Amino acid sequence: MAGSEVAGPTAGTPRASFAAVDLGADSGRVIEGALWDDRLTLTEIHRFPNVPVAVPEGLRWDVLRLWSEISTGLQRAAHRRNSDGSELRAVGIDTWGVDFALLDRHGMLIGNPAHYRDDRTDGMLEEACRVLSRERIYRTTGTQLLPINTIYQLLSLVRRNSAQLDAADRLLMMPDLFNVWLSGCAATELSIATTTQCLDVESRAWAAPLLVDLGIPARIFGEIVPAGRVLGHVAGSLGRDAGLERVAVVATGSHDTASAAAAVPASGRDFAWLSSGTWSVMGIESPAPIVTDVTMRRDLSNEAGVAGRWLLLRTMPGMWLLQECRREWAREGEELSYADLERLAETASPFASIVDPEAAALQRPGDMPTLIREFCRSTGQPEPESRGAVVRCALESLALQYGQVLDWLEEAAGHKLSSIHIVGGGSQGRLLCQMTADATSRPCVAGPIEATAVGNILVQAIALGHLAGLDEGREIVRRSLPLRTYEPGAASGLDEAKARFLELTDARRRIVA
Repeated sequence: MAGSEVAGPTAGTPRASFAAVDLGADSGRVIEGALWDDRLTLTEIHRFPNVPVAVPEGLRWDVLRLWSEISTGLQRAAHRRNSDGSELRAVGIDTWGVDFALLDRHGMLIGNPAHYRDDRTDGMLEEACRVLSRERIYRTTGTQLLPINTIYQLLSLVRRNSAQLDAADRLLMMPDLFNVWLSGCAATELSIATTTQCLDVESRAWAAPLLVDLGIPARIFGEIVPAGRVLGHVAGSLGRDAGLERVAVVATGSHDTASAAAAVPASGRDFAWLSSGTWSVMGIESPAPIVTDVTMRRDLSNEAGVAGRWLLLRTMPGMWLLQECRREWAREGEELSYADLERLAETASPFASIVDPEAAALQRPGDMPTLIREFCRSTGQPEPESRGAVVRCALESLALQYGQVLDWLEEAAGHKLSSIHIVGGGSQGRLLCQMTADATSRPCVAGPIEATAVGNILVQAIALGHLAGLDEGREIVRRSLPLRTYEPGAASGLDEAKARFLELTDARRRIVA
């Protein structure tokens, strides 16, 4: 995104500007949001890759490089705003979920945080369920049982008698770590806390009994604060050298899903939203958590949103499948854009082969085209030979999963959902958006692309009193940013493909159970 993503011209000076630091599992960006009287403009200040590092002990995040990139972006934002006479009021940081940093009693970082795809969690979900039972874990936390969740990462440290865990005084989730380095305030924002499976969803406090029974030290968990809490101001050398000492640091919707959901340009309550990025997250809004037999059977998550709202959702692999295909083909010498992939997919036959995106074999980094072909062969389907066939297989499988999850959300909510709002980078994929409309038989409204940054900015603006609330913020999004609607159509072979997809996913769930 270059320049301002906005419909129509603007003139004069915005009434406030905010910096959103949005760190995804594949890339990071610093985006400035300028709030005018009736609209929001976005300007990309800095974009950078977020690439994990493989070291002998496993897969790790390069947090020092990320901090350097964040600092660079904020320095550029400060210079840009000062140059035109307007003022940067606040900064907020959101990241992916589940991963964490450990700090010692002096507040010093203990090692580089592990990546959620590191193999240290292998077998830990099953180990936890032998101690606690799946039902107890779910009833307490209301959270989807994913092997990557923080609680299973911590259990792996317990089982390995980790010296890092013994030395730890405080656990901070990834946005909390950067907030400490920005402001000096150590706290965990509620939305990111709900990704850990360490939180009691009813009391909104850490689930100490679960932690103790697994041998996880509850002492390392600190204060939980709601989205919109002002933590302080930019401190240290960054504040002094960049002239950012008056800029507030806001605990925004620190989990990127919470921020993305905040930016959904919808009204009413009968809509679903789909945040489409490395992960796909589909959900609905609720005034309170929903923990029932239905949500437990469907393994749906309750995560805190912003403005007191809760999100009932399902987290699924998303553009990860295509990201890994692109990496493999780049290693083979051909750089393909997502638009290139879409054009290739359009030439392939529909529903020739499908995969289960949640299959364990497709979750590790590697030669994804080969892994997809092997999955199809092992399930008695034709192997997609061409690159276009591989891409179409991945896209159609994602759309079929969205349709399945929409049915589960309606079952849990007890009412029909009339439309789906697709936000995030995946909303740019015309073919996947149309496939999703077809698979769900619902109109799909695509946009905004930078939904996570937009929601991040809205929370900052509400926290500092520049917006009355989330409904006003969403109205500004509808007026400001381009949206596109995809109407459902009749896709040949869809019903048969849905039946095949159900067989594949049922087989996997029987193995997991």
